[in-house]
Amino acid sequence: MEWDGCYRITEAKRALSPSGLPGIDYALNPYGGCEHGCVYCYAPEVLHTDWKDWRVVKVRTNIPERLAKELSGLEGTIGIGTVTDPYQYAEKRFRLTQRCLEILKERDFRIHLHTKSDLILRDIELISSMRGEVGITITTLSDKFSKITEPGAPLPGKRLDTLRQLSERGIDTYALIGPVLDHLDGNEEELVEAIVSTGVERVFIDRLNPRPLLTERLNRMNIRGSERPREKIRKLAAASGLSVSDVF
Repeated sequence: MEWDGCYRITEAKRALSPSGLPGIDYALNPYGGCEHGCVYCYAPEVLHTDWKDWRVVKVRTNIPERLAKELSGLEGTIGIGTVTDPYQYAEKRFRLTQRCLEILKERDFRIHLHTKSDLILRDIELISSMRGEVGITITTLSDKFSKITEPGAPLPGKRLDTLRQLSERGIDTYALIGPVLDHLDGNEEELVEAIVSTGVERVFIDRLNPRPLLTERLNRMNIRGSERPREKIRKLAAASGLSVSDVF
């Protein structure tokens, strides 16, 4: 069924922006806002966007054409999905991420793609033919907690299966555990075992990135970041043979 969520058609002035993220030279975000509605997301405050407007997807219809023009003379890694999810379900309808990937493949650019969505599997053939890496965010194994904190995102089981399929295809894939919230206290071993079972060899761990409005929202929900499960996850993951790194 065709996706019919809330969206707004816009045009991008530029497709690429310089990135300060480690290992990423340019950022590419085919969409603005994000329908996942993750309560811990700091991007709205960083981009000075009202939280209520964030889940209205801004569809940058001209971004493949802009990208094709801007790549001339450039080198480096293109990070796709640095402040939004490039495979949120608006991509089912508009296919902007797919079109951008086709352009990047033609120019042989290295990519670093990040998502919470199993929709990426639609493009597994394309991605497996490109240079780069893919990260899938895992924040919990609890469907209930996921529905509360990530109401528009695919449930944890789908993400674990996505990690498994990408890894089996030979794509350089890692799990991003983050942000590490206090609900993981006592569930660290189960989480690490589930990630190990997918066959990935790397994990990144991210702490909660506090912002004034974000902190206020999470306090109302009695949700907080926590160092104790973060450190336990780090030790368990390393003991399981996973390569463990911090996001920053």
